[in-house]
Amino acid sequence: GGGGGEGYAPAVSKAVTTALSDVMQVACDFYRKQLRGAPNAIQYLKKRGLTGEIAARFGLGYAPDGWQNLESAFPDYRDDSLVESGLVIVSEKSDAQGQNRRYDRFRERIMFPIRNVKGQVIGFGGRVLADEKPKYINSPENEIYVKSRVLYGTYFARHAIDKLNECLLVEGYTDVISLHQAGVENVVASSGTSLTQDQLRLIKKYTNNLTILYDGDSAGVKAALRGLDMAIEEGLNVKLVLLPDKEDPDSYVQKIGAEAF
Repeated sequence: GGGGGEGYAPAVSKAVTTALSDVMQVACDFYRKQLRGAPNAIQYLKKRGLTGEIAARFGLGYAPDGWQNLESAFPDYRDDSLVESGLVIVSEKSDAQGQNRRYDRFRERIMFPIRNVKGQVIGFGGRVLADEKPKYINSPENEIYVKSRVLYGTYFARHAIDKLNECLLVEGYTDVISLHQAGVENVVASSGTSLTQDQLRLIKKYTNNLTILYDGDSAGVKAALRGLDMAIEEGLNVKLVLLPDKEDPDSYVQKIGAEAF
C-alpha cells in the first residue's frame, strides 16, 4: 500500500485479506482438480508412499505445464489480487495491446497448500516432479502470508499437540504428511524458512514441549542445533532427535513403521 492515514488501513486490509483468501481457495480447488487428470503427478505421490486419502486431507494438487492455466479458474485473469497473491507474475515485456504479459507462477509442480491456524489457504509450496531447477518454490509473502509466522500443518496438528502436550518439528511438507499418514499427528514443519522466534511462540500456544526431528545430513544437524538454541531461549523444553544420516522423517517412518518411529 502507499501512504495515507493509518486510520484507513484496517478497512482496506480486511477487504484485501478476504479477496486474497478467496483467490487462494479457488486456486486450491483448481489444482486439486488438475491432480486427478495428471497420472505422472499421482505416480510421483504413490512413489513417495502417500495415499489418495492423505492427499485429499491436505488438499494436494497439481499445477500443469503451460503459462496461463489459471485463466480457466479466474476468467478475469488480469485481476490484481492474482498478482498480489503471488499466483500470477507480471512480466516486464508487453503484449500486442501494450499490456504487460502475465503468467502463472507455478507450472508442472505438485502443489502443497499452506494454511493458517483457521484452515484457510494462505500460500502454496510447489515441488517439481523431476529433481531439477529449484526443487521447491513457495508463494511470495503478502498481506495474509508471512512465512516467519506460519508453521506448515498447524491446522491439522493443533489438537494432537494439545492432547499429547508435545510438538514434533520437522523440515518439510512431505515429512508432515507422511507422519500424519502413519498416525503421528502432533507434527509441524518450518518449511520454506529457517526457524523463527514467531514460529516458536506459535508452538508455545499449544505446548511447552518441543522435539526437533530434522534430516540426518549435516545441514539438518546444523539447523537443528540452531533451532535448539532458539527454543531454549524461548523457554521451551526441547529435545533433539538425530535421525541416521541420509534419512529424513518421511523416509524413516516408511522404513521402520509408525510404532518404532
